[in-house]
Amino acid sequence: MKKYGRVTAFAASLAILAGCTTNPYTGEREAGKAGVYGGLGALGGAVVGAATSSKKDRTKGALIGAAVGGAAAGGYGYYVDTQEAKLRQTLQGTGVQVQRNGDQLTLIMPGNITFGSSSADISSSFYPTLNSLVTVFREFDKNGIDITGHTDSTGSAQLNQDLSNRRAQSVASYLTANGVAASRISAYGAGPNQPIASNATTEGRAQNRRVEINLRPL
Repeated sequence: MKKYGRVTAFAASLAILAGCTTNPYTGEREAGKAGVYGGLGALGGAVVGAATSSKKDRTKGALIGAAVGGAAAGGYGYYVDTQEAKLRQTLQGTGVQVQRNGDQLTLIMPGNITFGSSSADISSSFYPTLNSLVTVFREFDKNGIDITGHTDSTGSAQLNQDLSNRRAQSVASYLTANGVAASRISAYGAGPNQPIASNATTEGRAQNRRVEINLRPL
């Protein structure tokens, strides 16, 4: 039992080392997003590897488990890091916000740059931005793409629901027409039901009129 404890402690040390990665954008060694994923994956893999190996092979099992777990978890973390950097670079100055929450990325596209008032026809000025998204989505093809249309609370609930549906579908249709796999894409309208600001002010309503794209692991 004592030996198993030493093996587990050794595995934890490996996990910590696996969690320290070199940031490809700064060159600095750090426990960043990918490092955290890799460290947790390595720790889990090491513990499982040690626990499922015979007594004399526990150290070897921990090493193999740490390597496999760290590569799997850290690999996706690094993938998202790289995709996030590419999106921020590509979308700079377009008005599209890029937000990160764990291993999910969200793109927030204000209504004033995507569609005309009360229309589901994509504004001509937004096509270059969508074309940039197509390029990134085709390069990074390990994500599901969830597109959600949102409106403010002005007008009837049914009118807003229909408009948000049609806007989400317009974006989805453009992506698929330009080579993004339809199997990756879902699209629906939330109407006015998910506001991010108060509908009592002009500024708040403008923020609520938006299309969001959530990128998640497939």
